[in-house]
Amino acid sequence: MWWRQRLASTLSSASTSAGGGGGSSSARSKLFYFAATGTAMSALVGGYYAYNNFYADSDRKHRFSHSAMMGALGQKPIYADPLMAHDTPIGERPHAFWTPPSREQMLNRLKGKKSTPPSPPAAAAATTTSNEEDKGEGVKEEDDDEGFDLLIIGAGATGAGCALDAASRGLKVALVERDDFASGTSSKSTKLIHGGVRYLQKAIMGLDYDQYKMVCEALHERKTFLHIAPYLSNELPILLPVYKWWQLPYFWFGCKMYDMLAGSERITPSYMLGRKRTLESFPMLKSENLVGAVVYYDGQHNDSRMNVTLAVTAAAHGAVVANHTEVLSLIKEMNPESGQDVVKGAVVRDNETGETWEVKAKGVINATGPFSDAILKMDTPKMQDIVAPSAGVHLVLPSYFSPKNMGMLDPATSDGRVVFFLPWEGGVVAGTTDTLCDVTPNPIPSEKEIEWILNEIRRFLSPDVKVRRGDVLAAWSGIRPLVRDPKAKNTKDLVRNHMIHISESKLITIAGGKWTTYREMAKETIDEAIKTFVLSPVYGCRTESTRLIGSHTWSETMFIKLAQNFGLDADVAKALSHNYGDRAWAVCAMAERTGRHFPVFGTRLHPSYPFIESEVKYAVECEYARTVVDVIARRMRLAFLDAHAAFEVVPKVIELMANELKWSPERQQKEYTDTLAYLQTMGLPKTIVDQSSSTPLETSITKEGYVHVTTTSSLPFLDMNSYYHRGQFSADEIGAFRAAFADYDDKGDGYIKVKHVEPVLKALNLPFAKDDLSKLLNKAQIDPTSDDKPVEFEQVLIILSDIKEKYIQEQARSMASEKKVLNRIPTSRSGGSV
Repeated sequence: MWWRQRLASTLSSASTSAGGGGGSSSARSKLFYFAATGTAMSALVGGYYAYNNFYADSDRKHRFSHSAMMGALGQKPIYADPLMAHDTPIGERPHAFWTPPSREQMLNRLKGKKSTPPSPPAAAAATTTSNEEDKGEGVKEEDDDEGFDLLIIGAGATGAGCALDAASRGLKVALVERDDFASGTSSKSTKLIHGGVRYLQKAIMGLDYDQYKMVCEALHERKTFLHIAPYLSNELPILLPVYKWWQLPYFWFGCKMYDMLAGSERITPSYMLGRKRTLESFPMLKSENLVGAVVYYDGQHNDSRMNVTLAVTAAAHGAVVANHTEVLSLIKEMNPESGQDVVKGAVVRDNETGETWEVKAKGVINATGPFSDAILKMDTPKMQDIVAPSAGVHLVLPSYFSPKNMGMLDPATSDGRVVFFLPWEGGVVAGTTDTLCDVTPNPIPSEKEIEWILNEIRRFLSPDVKVRRGDVLAAWSGIRPLVRDPKAKNTKDLVRNHMIHISESKLITIAGGKWTTYREMAKETIDEAIKTFVLSPVYGCRTESTRLIGSHTWSETMFIKLAQNFGLDADVAKALSHNYGDRAWAVCAMAERTGRHFPVFGTRLHPSYPFIESEVKYAVECEYARTVVDVIARRMRLAFLDAHAAFEVVPKVIELMANELKWSPERQQKEYTDTLAYLQTMGLPKTIVDQSSSTPLETSITKEGYVHVTTTSSLPFLDMNSYYHRGQFSADEIGAFRAAFADYDDKGDGYIKVKHVEPVLKALNLPFAKDDLSKLLNKAQIDPTSDDKPVEFEQVLIILSDIKEKYIQEQARSMASEKKVLNRIPTSRSGGSV
């Protein structure tokens, strides 16, 4: 469009001519021209979107599928799943499933041993193109002695994306990961697929062409996400509450520009709401001084499942993928032409067995995110650090704090950042912070960071909606790898987006960026690798149209057939459909009978969540899960949704995995201990971890799969463990309260007198000041001057709740004061935590 080209030109010239903090007067004038004509453009938006909405409806009805598009080009569609018959109707069970090579087979191929992967049946022929030059889908035939074309270190979003891109071009690829797929930053994101409305605002206000370009690129990739993995990603409306009348047209115009920048890759357009409609859409919102809201749409996804699916799809295209396989050192050989040592592989170790061996490759790619510097220093020990690690903490709250299908963005927090408040997988994700940190495998969120997020949430929710520390079901800290370009003149400046660095020894490092742009980052990296290492791919980049495993016959209504065919609970069927796509049929096929009338299949791991036992077996057999953490954190997301619920299912998951992987009792105990340590990084209180770590696994399993925490002899709310409890009172506390109340209920009619309230509280030995009693009575609607008036137990419970709340807050402030002061990254350098 003409206006996109003109805006890009203006921002580009402004960025070029900017000196210090400002741009040229000419560039500023052009910007003001755009601001002045904004109203006129807004007037055209109505007609523009009327046309677009008509086109979108038509597009939904008559849109070419990927198959139709390829057919129009005279080709048959290419599927990631080699056993996926192209004529299987949407929503139906595929007639056959491709089974990934086992981990043992993968490691043998990584060692250079001859091993032929399972041959696809004749149906696989239908999944390749009909063009003569495209025959021979998959890995090129080469002698194992020659090694790989590429060895990729790190299997997060970028590394797995690189592996899929390279393998789908026909290159011979190996992907290794020290821990598990998505074990780091890639599982700890905000779960958004977005261009970034904050980046767009900064691009225009700061005349920053790089930011503008990044937004356009991300908006394109957002649409690609929704196409290649529709069951793992979805559109999400996000509400921007407005409390000043002049902000309403300002936000509306910004969101409309955000829509229009997406061009043909648009999703549902933004719209404006009045005050009444805003509160109807988001009833938990603070109503005081509310003017209205603007709702815009972005994408959302299940990040670690997306990452695992990328890795398995890469394997389906012929890549060798191996998690829990660590790089110990790089292999260098002399280049006869340049006379320099160049990286030609790595020494790796299987972290399960301790076995080490060499992996040879024509080129090596470092895609280790926050750990990029560790690999760079294997290459050049004196290399300066390029990663400026930033910790982003997120919390998960119960679903009742947000509408089921609408999120919220607070555009003006107390320090100028933004806070997202988003429904996700049955919970509500809130975050994030942006603080300097050290690079560690599993950082622990501090109480200071958790309390900061809770305070920001309290600012925009209704006073009637109390958000307590005990409402936090899980909390995690992810390290965002902001990067510096070592070749830049000022190496202290952070790169806006991502960076590809090629060392003198030809080690390629890809760092920075965000989840939304992983595919474009992978494409650029593999393009650079082909050029640097003089590789000969069979095809060009095809990841923009390559649908991931599970996508091919999935539909929004597929869960209904799952529920009917297997007698599943509806929420379980829906969760399986959205986590595995058409592979949910395979998960269900592994399920055992429940032994009940209904559900027939699908025994839940935890009564509150829709995860079933057969998912554990599927994760081990088809998704390379090797530890309990692999399963509860990254295959099913229970550790991210509810750390305590995850803690409760650990013994059962160990039992199921031990049957599959033939674990010894010693290995089972180690898994138990390691998993409890991991759950502490997900918000499980240290007191529970410390107490349970000394408990033998056999004792935990005998308690029906649950690990119970003993209470102190005093009432639990006098113990700081109560700070983390979801319910205000435990069953023991309620029992103690009722017993004390009954001592003064002389008639046994459920009432005591006002004068008896103080003795009840004293009998319970509660921490309260006598001077506060009148306030407590008034708050419970009890007249403190009428000694003989009746008081119900529920009124006493209100008083007890207030006492407990005050006690917990005092203890929380004491705990927080002991924590370090947050060392926040300036918003101008971090992108405002988005």
